[in-house]
Order: sequence, then C-alpha cells, then structure tokens
Amino acid sequence: MAAQLGCRAPRKFIILLTTHCSLLTILGCGGKTSSLLLERQARGPISEERSVAKPVTWVMEPATQTKTQNGLEIGVTHATTPYLDQLFNNQQIFGGHAGLNPYFKEQVVFYVRIANRSGKRVRLDPDRCVLLDDKSNQYRSLSPDYGTALAEAKAPMATMTRGILEEARPGYFGVGLPVGKIIGKPQQRFALLQMASLQAGDVYDGVVYDGLIAFWNPHSETQKLTFILDGVKTNFDAADLPQAALEFVFEFAASHPK
Repeated sequence: MAAQLGCRAPRKFIILLTTHCSLLTILGCGGKTSSLLLERQARGPISEERSVAKPVTWVMEPATQTKTQNGLEIGVTHATTPYLDQLFNNQQIFGGHAGLNPYFKEQVVFYVRIANRSGKRVRLDPDRCVLLDDKSNQYRSLSPDYGTALAEAKAPMATMTRGILEEARPGYFGVGLPVGKIIGKPQQRFALLQMASLQAGDVYDGVVYDGLIAFWNPHSETQKLTFILDGVKTNFDAADLPQAALEFVFEFAASHPK
C-alpha cells in the first residue's frame, strides 16, 4: 500500500503542473505581453514615446469644468486616485465587484457628465475623445481591454503560481484546479471598467449620463493638457443621419508633485 501511494503522488503532481501550464498558456499568462501594450501610446514625435505612459500623479487646474452648447451640458472632472478609490469602494454602485480601483498610475482618468436639455437626442462616441499635451503628443481614449492587458502584464507569475498550487484540491482526475482564482481578478477589473466607462450610443432629451474616460499618461513635464470631446452627433434626419456635430474643448493647467 505504501509503495502504491508513493507512486501516485508524483503522478498527481505532474498532472497539476501540466494542467497549470496549459491553463496559463490558454489564458495568455505565460509571460507574454499583450499586443495592445506594444502599440505606440501617443501619436506624436517618436522621440517622446519612451517618456509617456509612465506612473505620474497629476494635479490639474481647474479640476472641474463645464461647458454648454445647444442645450447640451458637458462637465469634465480630473479623476484623481483618491477620487477613484472612493468611487470603486462604493458597494451601492458596484455591489460585489466593489473594492478594486481598476485604473493604474500609468493612466490619467477623467469623469464626464452629460446633461441633455437640447430637446433632441444626441449620439456619443468616446473613441473620438482625444487628449493633447504641450509636447506635441496626442492620446486616444483607452478601452477596458487596455486596463486588463496592463493588469496581466503587471501580475507576478510567482504569486499566481503559488496561489494556484495552494488552492489545488484532489479531484476525479487527480487534481482540481481553481480556475476562478486565475481569472477572478481580471474578470473583476474588466467588469468594473465596463460598468464605469463612458459608452458610445444615443442620449435622449432629458437624460443625464456619466462615466469615465482614460488615456495613457502624458509626458511628466507636461504643463498644459487639452481634453476634447469630439463628434457629438445631433440633428438626425429621417434616415438617422446626423446633420450636425459638436465639439467640446477643456483646457487644464497640469503639474505633478516632485
């Protein structure tokens, strides 16, 4: 009996390691960097590329701005880390997903509030939002996929491996692996980003809609940032084609503590 038990233990361990490596490969956690993170983070001089998307704590003035065109009121607020921490800890908003700020120090985030009192519907496209710095760089808004890709790139492999091994349980085929433990954090982060991000679509008259928009951090020596909410479509004809588009421009004086 002892000899039989001695033979089974290594086999289970081999199955565990084999399955573990297979899962990591399937989930893209095998030390690879997502292609999203290999893109240029800014449209500007290539010499500036290595100076952007770095951890920076920004101070912006004024922190909140509001502008109105044709009955459409747009408010933009720089969402600082304390602001985001407090928001994402709110269980009344995020329920069981609350407790994790899904954004990183490499990103700058804005809270956008839209109040439509124009008497007609408008159509938003957050992909048309851009951020300009005074270093000749232009940044596009980031989808939730960029946040999860950055999270996976930052995840320490040793910690993930140790957690999986600790949570392994005997099963019918020798070992039961806690798949939820591997994908739990990315799922939570993606869910929060989806829930909080400003989404594309129609906003009807009388509706107040809000959400977050993120960009890669500009160069740390930037002193002026311009946030542009572009391509707000309105005046739709019978064929549902917009006859007008609005642009909202917000300028911020930017600095960061040394």
